[in-house]
Amino acid sequence: MSGKRETVVDVQGTVEDGFEPVRDAFAANFARRGERGAAVAVYRHGRKIVDLWGGSRDADAAPGDGAPWQADTAQVIRSATKGIAAIVPLLLHQRGLLDLDAPVGTYWPEFKAAGKDRVLVRHLLSHRAGLPVLDTPLTPEQAVDGVSGPAALAAQAPAWTPGAEHGYHAQTYSWLLAELVLRVTGRTIGTWTADEISGPLGLELWVGAPADARARAGRLADVEAPAPPASAGLRVRPKRDVADAYRDPASLTRRAFGAITPAPDENADAYRAAELPASNGIATARALARCYAALIGPVDGHPRLFAPATLTLARTEESAGPDRTLVVNTRFGLGYMLHGPASPLLAPGSFGHPGRGGCLAFADPESGTAFGYVTNGMQQNVTADPRAQALVRALRGALDA
Repeated sequence: MSGKRETVVDVQGTVEDGFEPVRDAFAANFARRGERGAAVAVYRHGRKIVDLWGGSRDADAAPGDGAPWQADTAQVIRSATKGIAAIVPLLLHQRGLLDLDAPVGTYWPEFKAAGKDRVLVRHLLSHRAGLPVLDTPLTPEQAVDGVSGPAALAAQAPAWTPGAEHGYHAQTYSWLLAELVLRVTGRTIGTWTADEISGPLGLELWVGAPADARARAGRLADVEAPAPPASAGLRVRPKRDVADAYRDPASLTRRAFGAITPAPDENADAYRAAELPASNGIATARALARCYAALIGPVDGHPRLFAPATLTLARTEESAGPDRTLVVNTRFGLGYMLHGPASPLLAPGSFGHPGRGGCLAFADPESGTAFGYVTNGMQQNVTADPRAQALVRALRGALDA
């Protein structure tokens, strides 16, 4: 028996027979992978089969200390919000209200400035617009005012010829998508999501959370991931060019993630009340899994959200190869990351979105599976968190058994 003391957490919730390996992996995340507070949920063919939670609601507290994570604890999901936000333009397209191949300037005339008249709506969703950075970063107050971000992006020139390359729009995705939806519908993206998605499906999921939801949300904190055991292999550091990009203040990488400077306090009430569809959604794991389940099939009598043609759009590859922002090879459909080495999901046909530091949500139409994982302990990763990946591997094994 190892002399190293493992953290033991009382995991709450339920799993259906055959999916116990997911519970085991979830418990192991606390014992061996530095988890603080988290939840995971899985739907299959429209029915919930995994619903687990555990740890501390406050990531600054060690597991077992502080207020415990409850069944209804929600969490800021960072860039996993992007996958939820992408539902809105795809449904607008499905309803004939938005042309994905139209110039963005068709709906937002001011956006045509500085050589952006040929930026298409699909370029925004596939990270090909050439606008991952701001010439002048916004303050946290400007970032949430609903005006400064769209105005800055409308005025500036793209960093590359739109459509020619791709690079992750880490923060600017918020203002690009929010303004487009506002121009098309007259509603904010948070209001549209609440009215058309969260409300009808009964989801504990918000972009711009109301006061009661903000009060239920756990507290985020950056936490250090434990060193992997020697048996895990040699890949314990990022590639040098990736590390260099994150260190270089002039790189697209640093500038993209620094589009809000200084970094906002993600635990602040004003931040959580704002609508930033790239980064500040609040949700339970259960809501994420249920939402993705509803994209691919009926859920509790609710018809599926995506028609077959829309589902094809979401997961058909639009961008692949070297990502000018993330400095690794990435794959995107329209609004969604696709399965690949940089962001492993369940299977080749899966689509979804991770959140920097841990969270992950996706659907796999072929197996009828939808997955949601949220955490308050933000580890240093962007697209492939080891805790989320352990859960995905366990789920894959259970499905294959």
